[in-house]
Amino acid sequence: MPNRPNCPHRTLNDMHPGHRARIRRHHARGAVRQRLMDLGLMPNVEVVLVRSAPLNDPIELQLEATNVTLRRQEAATIEVGDDD
Repeated sequence: MPNRPNCPHRTLNDMHPGHRARIRRHHARGAVRQRLMDLGLMPNVEVVLVRSAPLNDPIELQLEATNVTLRRQEAATIEVGDDD
């Protein structure tokens, strides 16, 4: 699912390397949503975008002591907010 241009919310795709944010909610459905949750990408979890691949896909995230790599397609379904 590509980043929705009409959506005013920020997603993981809007983050830059080194930026820290907190997951607010998922817009994914079904098995993709469950897999993201199994990887630890749950609401209120703090994530840091470590780096993006040379062709901008995939991205590497750090969640606590774990690093997770996601395709931009899945990253676009995860809404984030600034970590306060």
